[in-house]
Formats: sequence, C-alpha cells, structure tokens
Amino acid sequence: MDNRAGNNRPLLFVFISIMTNSVKFTLSRYLPAVVLFCSSAWAADAVSRVEVAFDHPEKFKDVRESSMQSDKDRDHLLGQIQSYVEEQAQRLVAPDQKLTITFTEIDMAGDFEPWRGPQWSDIRVVKDIYPPRIDLSYKLTDASGAVLREGTAQLRDLMFTSRMTMDRNDPLRIEKDLLRDWLRSEFKAPRK
Repeated sequence: MDNRAGNNRPLLFVFISIMTNSVKFTLSRYLPAVVLFCSSAWAADAVSRVEVAFDHPEKFKDVRESSMQSDKDRDHLLGQIQSYVEEQAQRLVAPDQKLTITFTEIDMAGDFEPWRGPQWSDIRVVKDIYPPRIDLSYKLTDASGAVLREGTAQLRDLMFTSRMTMDRNDPLRIEKDLLRDWLRSEFKAPRK
C-alpha cells in the first residue's frame, strides 16, 4: 500500500476516486443533452403516431359556460387533454399505425351553480348528477393510410364519484380516467 504525504488512502482508491469524479463531471455535463435528445425523439414518434384535434372547441359546453376568461385559458385546458391522450395512446398504437382522435364535445364533471350566490359563479361543483361527457371520433390507419378502424364514441361515466383516483390534485383526473379507460378498451397494446 503506497501512502503519499501522510495520506492514509491507498493509491488505487485515489485513482478510482479521481475516475469517479471525472465520470460524474462528464455525466453531469452531457446527461441533460442526452435526455433531451432521447425525449424529443420519443415525443416526435408519439406525435407522428397519434394526432389529437378539437372540432370547434369554442362551442364545447365547458368553454361556453365556464370561467375561462380567454382563448389562452381554453387552449391551456385543451392542451393538457391533448398531451395526456397523446401520451396514453402512443403506448397502445403499433409503430406502423396512426391514430387520429377528434374531440367534438367536452363537458367536464361537475357544473357551475350560480344560483348559490355571486361567489359561486366561478366554482365548479362536482356531484354525481353532473357526470363527465366526452364525444369524439377516431380513425386508426396503417402505414399505407388504409383505415383499420374508425368510429365515434360518446364517453360517459355515471359512477365517476365512486372511482379510486391516484392523483386527487389533478383538476382533470376524472376526464383523464374516462379517456384512459376508453383508450385501453378500444385499442389493445401491441404485442412485442
């Protein structure tokens, strides 16, 4: 064991420590770029396989009657739904297929009850008498563009208040549960 200048650590340990710090430095320097590249490649694949559109979103019940002050508020809400559907559906669509989903109506769970007083006009009251309603059309095509399956769906969940939901803080958790269940029942995950 070689000790230098009163250092009690063996030379091999010092060498390994220097190499470990070098690897840490290299990883900390390049890891964000690698992660960004991989995630952007994954996102590009997801976007190319799943397309989500909204047909006249300004006419959706919750956009007309809600406290959304601007198109920016509406776009933010619809963007969250779009991102969620793309993420969930890309796992279920085979690499050589494309799924296009067009939402024609979104009526979130709950409703506004302005008759309770002015302070209630912007508060969504969630009760079982106000179930979520989502209407959509979809088309699944193969790589050549041939239609494998298409149709419309009217999604409803009359028992939404009795569901166990993992993320109780997500304001779209009920609609996301409804969409996730429909995607899983309509499109089975491709076998590997």
